Amino acid sequence: MTLIVIPDRVNSARGHLHFGDTSYACALGRSGVSEAKSEGDGTTPRGHFVLRRVLYRSDRLDAPITALPTTAIKPNDGWCDAPDDPRYNQPVEHPYGASAEKLWRDDNRYDILVVLGHNDDPIVPGAGSAVFLHVAADYFRPTEGCVAMRCEDLLVALRDCTPDSVIDIQAAMES
Repeated sequence: MTLIVIPDRVNSARGHLHFGDTSYACALGRSGVSEAKSEGDGTTPRGHFVLRRVLYRSDRLDAPITALPTTAIKPNDGWCDAPDDPRYNQPVEHPYGASAEKLWRDDNRYDILVVLGHNDDPIVPGAGSAVFLHVAADYFRPTEGCVAMRCEDLLVALRDCTPDSVIDIQAAMES
């Protein structure tokens, strides 16, 4: 199945994720959706991406029910976001010598996250890293470039995802 993300016409940092017959509210990057994602630009990349795997906080919830590969996050897990580092846009362990996002967070954003196949085959330095489908902040505040949904909606959607599932992030429709 395909998860289709359509940005809002008025607020480009919000949108809807359509999956089957259901539509879920979602947050997008603070700068909307872009065809040319670059590191730190705050955009969610436009395109068609495979769902690589699901990571989750086992101290906060049970493993999500899904056919996707699933792994529990450890307290030292991170994701390298330093374009000049050889591990750019790849998982790392903290402490790490270059800039790397922490996956074990105090908030709930990464209680569940789906690694999207953005800029990973091949990895292009500076073309964006750590693009995930994850839990939304209160009031669907914008992300740094990810797609975010309510935790309960993400759990429901994951039930129907398979290794063949993809996410199709579209550009905002013209009014």
